[in-house]
Amino acid sequence: MKLIAGVMTGTSMDAIDIAVLQIGETVTLGQTRQDISLRGFFSRPIDAALREALFELQQRGDDELHRSALVANSFADAISRTVLEGLAHLELRSRDVIALGVHGQTLRHQPRLGYSIQLNAPARIAETTGITVVSDFRSRDIAAAGQGAPLVPAFHQALFADSKELRAVINIGGIANITWLGPMLLGYDTGPGNLLMDAWTERHLRQAFDTDGQWAQSGRVHKPLLKAMLGDPFFAYAPPRSTGRELFNAAWIDGFLCQSAFAGISAQDVQATLLALTADSIANEIARLERLAKNERQPLCGRVLICGGGARNTALMQRLSESIQKAAGRNLPVQSTEAIGWSPQAIEAAAFAWLAGRTVLGQPGNCPTVTGAVGPRILGSITPA
Repeated sequence: MKLIAGVMTGTSMDAIDIAVLQIGETVTLGQTRQDISLRGFFSRPIDAALREALFELQQRGDDELHRSALVANSFADAISRTVLEGLAHLELRSRDVIALGVHGQTLRHQPRLGYSIQLNAPARIAETTGITVVSDFRSRDIAAAGQGAPLVPAFHQALFADSKELRAVINIGGIANITWLGPMLLGYDTGPGNLLMDAWTERHLRQAFDTDGQWAQSGRVHKPLLKAMLGDPFFAYAPPRSTGRELFNAAWIDGFLCQSAFAGISAQDVQATLLALTADSIANEIARLERLAKNERQPLCGRVLICGGGARNTALMQRLSESIQKAAGRNLPVQSTEAIGWSPQAIEAAAFAWLAGRTVLGQPGNCPTVTGAVGPRILGSITPA
């Protein structure tokens, strides 16, 4: 059995998450099956000053190259400390782990222009932790004409696919994405996850997020505003598609609220509407894929599994379940991955541990039906310990 670790901060940039996977193989009836289990999970909040510096680099500014190099070093040091602390907490040592997948913090994602930039300093992390680091996961897929994202669906397939039941997996981080575990693996970004809600909460409550969606529940969904937001051209794009802060950000919200038709909407009503936007945009994609399955006489979805930070937002989960039932026109179970033994917070970091394992073994990690790449590719760059 091999131990491989993964690190993820995500679009929300609220914490450094470390997942350690134990991966082995079982041979049954002449077929080899990969056994994946979570050896442990560890998370620490990102320091407020570092988080602010990362947010600043999301926007154009002066002396960006110099500032990004310094922030990359600070970010790498924070990751290294968290990895070493996490391994000690799990009673592991660096030499027990064969590779560390470090995605880095996305600053720009422009696959249509041929690039995606993740802030990282893998050599610094390898030097400090003594673990071989795999990084720069997206560039090879983009070079092969793909979106470079999402990359997690291939892991969802390895972890959650069930021959008896077609499943959809929804990851709700800063951005939300869907994985359709049907006869053909499909996956793409559905739009905003927690990102817009977090930005609005931070502006008005000076809090990083809306705990359990309580503030959103104190407001009412403004239906005309919701309809206008769902009219953004992104939601009509056919997959493969991916997005990030370059589109969905506080300025995106302000672009609607500056219109006379939406003047005077209370802050809590805007928050309720942003929550509905996340839920309904996801539900619309479930409905889209169900229609596609019906047209091609394929099985329909039997269960929707939710992972990511959004799975902890009670109000969002309630609205999401209601929206999916309505969109599907039937009773479709919606539940956290916790129900089948996987912490929803650990999935994304675990995915990059799994992808790092694929890289060091010389195996492809992308899925062309998801990213649009011309073929399977070995992802990432390896920085030896």
